[in-house]
Amino acid sequence: MALSQVVKHVFRMELKDIVGQFAGRTLPVKGFSRKRSLLRRSRRHKARRAPTISVIIPAHNEERYLRKTLLALRRQSFRKFEVIVVANGCTDRTEDVARELCDRLVVLSQKCLGVARNLGARMAKGDILVFLDADTLLDRHALRTISERFTRRHAAGTVIGKPDSSRFAYRVIYGVKNLIHRTSLHHGSSGVILCWREHFMKLGGFKENLEVRENSELMKRLERFGRYTCIRKATAVTSMRRYDQRGVGRMCWMWTRLWFESFFRDLGDRKYETIR
Repeated sequence: MALSQVVKHVFRMELKDIVGQFAGRTLPVKGFSRKRSLLRRSRRHKARRAPTISVIIPAHNEERYLRKTLLALRRQSFRKFEVIVVANGCTDRTEDVARELCDRLVVLSQKCLGVARNLGARMAKGDILVFLDADTLLDRHALRTISERFTRRHAAGTVIGKPDSSRFAYRVIYGVKNLIHRTSLHHGSSGVILCWREHFMKLGGFKENLEVRENSELMKRLERFGRYTCIRKATAVTSMRRYDQRGVGRMCWMWTRLWFESFFRDLGDRKYETIR
């Protein structure tokens, strides 16, 4: 064997031993870099795996608004989600509208928001639960943003809310509301509630006897699992019909009074006036 060939052979053997020690096992030199590259790529893929989402919409006589809400979901850039509509106590065409556009429709004979939400959650398959009001429209990238920014550090959350009217008073109301949510001065919602399904099920869901401040009550219990967050890059446009019909001053006074009352007594006997 020529001297040059011997040198080349020894060099290859030493290089093979070095690579094998670096990898923690004996590996052929050929293909080693490719295997490590594929391993790194696989790890990154697992780390980036987007959680699945279940959107749960309780609906009571919402034929006027529900179609737009469901069509906004159909336009989402994120695809790993399902839509569950729970029609409760409806006497209009809500069920027909939902049947055309949702993945799963549940029909209850009696109106009850808490029961509807809890039933939808029990049927959900997604990692993240998004409780969405039937009159609230998510922006096109909202679910994608939620999947990326609602992490395991968070236990409850909402998104930035916007009124469906350009009226100055409504813009001020939501400006204040968003500021309170972003700074965590109050753990509330803007027609959207976010949580992990496993946490929701461990807590037993919404308290079904509550109709007033039930969202805040749930979020307070969820704090045992992590932080509250307001996702600023996702927005939801919600109906201001209650303010239109009852008046801005009257509604602001009602919310302020209920907030103070919640510190001193149980609000289980308080009910919302149905406005459609």
